[in-house]
Amino acid sequence: MSEPFILCEGLVKIYQVAELEMVALQGLNLTIEQGELVGIVGASGSGKSTLMNILGGLDRPTAGKVRVDGHDLLKMPDRQLNRYRREKVGFVWQQSTRNLVPYLNAIQNVMLPMTLAGVTGREKRRRAAELLEIVGLGDRMYHHVPELSGGEQQRVAIAVALANNPTLLLADEPTGELDSVTAKAIYRTFQMLTRELGITTLIVSHDPGIARHVDRVVAIRDGMLASETIRHAATPQPTADGESPATEEEEHSFAELVVLDSAGRVHIPQEFLEQLNIQGRAQLELTEEGILIRPAVHTRTEQVRVDGNGATDGVLKVAVQEEQPAANGKQRGGVRRLFGRLGRRKKE
Repeated sequence: MSEPFILCEGLVKIYQVAELEMVALQGLNLTIEQGELVGIVGASGSGKSTLMNILGGLDRPTAGKVRVDGHDLLKMPDRQLNRYRREKVGFVWQQSTRNLVPYLNAIQNVMLPMTLAGVTGREKRRRAAELLEIVGLGDRMYHHVPELSGGEQQRVAIAVALANNPTLLLADEPTGELDSVTAKAIYRTFQMLTRELGITTLIVSHDPGIARHVDRVVAIRDGMLASETIRHAATPQPTADGESPATEEEEHSFAELVVLDSAGRVHIPQEFLEQLNIQGRAQLELTEEGILIRPAVHTRTEQVRVDGNGATDGVLKVAVQEEQPAANGKQRGGVRRLFGRLGRRKKE
């Protein structure tokens, strides 16, 4: 079985801030196949940008395993890592000022990374013009950056990222500063590149609707992979005359799956924990349908002396089990009392 295009196993990244250590990634596991279009989501500080920087060769992991297209990024020397970053990875950032040189026109911006890579002659201009045609800006290639709209600037930025024929395209919030209509156009561009050029693309985003535009979405929580959302095209229902309905956008269904790590640990969404008032501990129950997670039952014990009719009396241990109240204040499952005789003691 061949190795996936991206393989992360037990990926750890620790930053030193003054005298403190901040753990950005703690044992993250992730696999991505070649030609996939994947969205990465997560709250601020969850580790998604750290993961992108590591995959792009901008940062090194502290421990674990990370391989991209056969390259071991943990053990790669600095010179090879610089070459990997220049030749194998394309970057698209949220801010157009980070992607483009404002006093150059579109085709000059696309030619710039090729110039830095040593490409000369007519091939450089031909390649730049071809990329601008691919992203739909063939008629705008001689316009300067201030003359382009925000969506057009991002499409030029995508062409710049593709200038040196990378195998991995990384986009950090590429639609963060765009309206919804323009954002859809950018997503369609990524879809077209994945389909026609076979480029593996990762998009880091806060957009809750990104699942409609990518093959799958992975969610990172506390530096670990927490869940995956997979998109499936829904089968259109035929009309009365037997024809398939014509729709502008294909209908899709989405399945969100939690991710188990190698030790069997699972991340439970915070809103579920808050709704059931699960804190610290929980009960697991194996049922016919799967594993049921319940709020923990807290037990306190009491000793009760029971007088007997003879020369001895009984001492009972009373175990009182109380389930945590739910978030709405109602008791779940009531109170149960279990009695068990501990022993008997003679009267003095």
